[in-house]
Amino acid sequence: MLKPSLHLCKPSPARFLNRAFIFIYGIAILALFYRHFLNLTYSPSLTTISLFISDVVLAFLWVTWQAFFLNPLHRQVFPENLPQVAKETEYPGLDVFVLTADPFKEPPVAVVNTALSVLAFDYPTEKLSVYVSDDGGSQLTLFAFMEAAKFAKYWLPYCRKYKIMDRSPQVYFGKNPSLFPETKDIQRMFEKMKDTIQNVVDRGTIDEDEINDDPAIKAFAKWTREFTRHQHPTIIEVLLKNDVDKDVKGHDMPNLIYFSREKDKATPHHFKGGALNSLIRVSTILTNAPIFLTVDCDMYSNNPKTPLHVLCFFLDPNVDPKLAFVQFPQRYHSINKNDTYGAEFLLETQVCPLGMDSWGGTLFMGTGGFFRRQALLEDATEPLRLWNEPIDESGDVLQLAHRVASCNYEKNTKWGHEIGFRYGSLVEDIFTGFRLHCSGWKSVTCNPTRAAFLGNTPRSLHDFLSQMNRWYMGMLQIGLSKFSPITFGMKFLNPLHALCYSHYLFRAFWSIPVFVYAFLPQIAIVNSSPIFPKVSDPWFSLYVFLFVGAYGKELIDYVMAGSGFKRWWNHQRQWLIMGCSSYPFSIFDWLLTSLGMSICDFNVTNKASNNEISKRYEQGFFEFGVESSLLLAVSLVAVVNIIAFVMGIKQVLMNTHRFEELFMQLFIAGFGVVNSLPVYEGLVLRSDNGKIPMKIGLKSVCVALVVYWMFSWAF
Repeated sequence: MLKPSLHLCKPSPARFLNRAFIFIYGIAILALFYRHFLNLTYSPSLTTISLFISDVVLAFLWVTWQAFFLNPLHRQVFPENLPQVAKETEYPGLDVFVLTADPFKEPPVAVVNTALSVLAFDYPTEKLSVYVSDDGGSQLTLFAFMEAAKFAKYWLPYCRKYKIMDRSPQVYFGKNPSLFPETKDIQRMFEKMKDTIQNVVDRGTIDEDEINDDPAIKAFAKWTREFTRHQHPTIIEVLLKNDVDKDVKGHDMPNLIYFSREKDKATPHHFKGGALNSLIRVSTILTNAPIFLTVDCDMYSNNPKTPLHVLCFFLDPNVDPKLAFVQFPQRYHSINKNDTYGAEFLLETQVCPLGMDSWGGTLFMGTGGFFRRQALLEDATEPLRLWNEPIDESGDVLQLAHRVASCNYEKNTKWGHEIGFRYGSLVEDIFTGFRLHCSGWKSVTCNPTRAAFLGNTPRSLHDFLSQMNRWYMGMLQIGLSKFSPITFGMKFLNPLHALCYSHYLFRAFWSIPVFVYAFLPQIAIVNSSPIFPKVSDPWFSLYVFLFVGAYGKELIDYVMAGSGFKRWWNHQRQWLIMGCSSYPFSIFDWLLTSLGMSICDFNVTNKASNNEISKRYEQGFFEFGVESSLLLAVSLVAVVNIIAFVMGIKQVLMNTHRFEELFMQLFIAGFGVVNSLPVYEGLVLRSDNGKIPMKIGLKSVCVALVVYWMFSWAF
């Protein structure tokens, strides 16, 4: 008798339209380069060379982008068929890694909600272990999870009894839930736990009367005067133990383990990747589940059945045995109605992975990825003890767990190079997935209707741009290394798979055409120099087609993915903003780091809430508020474009015959002005704390005038 199917995979019907568009648009790009060839041959100049280089970059990014749309795959899972394929006792063990690093930027109350949501997975409790990796080594975080362990004994049976879907208590009680007999009591316990944790965080210390048992006293005794976040011993505390701790209904609890790896100022530390590798080794000693999940502290579980969706791949006999990980797209709950900062990245996180899936697998996004442990330990030759038994807290086992988490453990080993999460980039998640794919491992995307995980995005523009700066600097570290997808990747991957990776890793070079088109046509306007075809010129139609085709296709993709016009508009505007701020700064940072003039650092994005900022964000306002070189670059482009647009209109009004030859430049400047409306609002109209600081406004005007003066000689 045939076993029922666990998952179905079918190509998207849109692939034929995508291919037709690629063919037609590709011909138009070739025609554009024919025109560039004529200009460079008969009238070479700084202007023609600059436009040619910018269009080469645009063409490269367009070609790599199309690799995602040639053959996207849609996957559907059938978790309801799992009981007919395997009994619950046959389900593999699951370790969940919740990652945090700073109790002030990543509030422990929020981290606790994430951990509680995964502790409450619909999964056999004897096979589930949750590890909290605290890379900041904070006693505040440990205290928070001691309180969470107490509350979990009430929360988990409540969720099971009433089949609650929102298993983050903060989310559940924030939605005015249905009232069950225990609801008010559970909510009071939750509020009390929150207040207790927040009071400790606000004080920054833990009072003696808040530690009321010997194990807790012994644990907190490790925080001596010499203890700092950069210098401290390994800390492993088992807060809930499956074969010992019971919930209030008498059921076994999942394991809950607090972990902070050893830190030593004299030993270099790999940030997130190093913490994960230490966690892999410790969890191998303690629980050794064949599958583990990595989840950022702000990405709570939104669907308790997510692990069952994953088993539809790992237990399916028709799936490639070299399946390394199942990736759930990053989706967010904190984005406002129109996604002001374009932070959803709908195409990049939910559509593009479907295209990568057909060539060998999507990239690892750093959170929401379920890994086969074997994939990251395939070449391990170290004598790690492996078993699938309850946690043994005997001296020998804990001693071994502490040893594998020590600072010096990785010296002269393959960890971080051929084993575990790979080092060498600030985006070790993408790098690790890329290296696994190059080693023959596969991955799949699972994107159910109800999001598996929901997270936060920055509400300040500066925080958002800083985060993008860090990400794309990390991507350049991969793309411009010996592991570049153009060289190394082409040897081991499907060429189209390598092109997909290339698009992400080289996207920072988008700043080249953005800067050229944000300054060159505008400076030419001020100097009364036309640089594009007249409206009556046949070549003008080509430029119209290229612009409308590119923006129109992206808008259609956005709408087909379930979004709307306003969100798409904010998304495309954000690419222009990042193109003149985050991207060029990431290139500059990469260059300084490569020359040894700077050290790359991992800065935790601030996830703490601010009521004033949150209110402005919900109203759709840009949050500027700080003096920053990133915001100076954004303001500079806005000022340059509005000056050029006004002066261009003046020239056309004085001589209407100039309209035809300056139309394209006026359109580009006008497009820049329309996209910069929130910047002008922040510069001139706003008086709240989120406006652009006056110093930034004055500097941008002065620099704009200098730019016009410096480059006027070119025309």
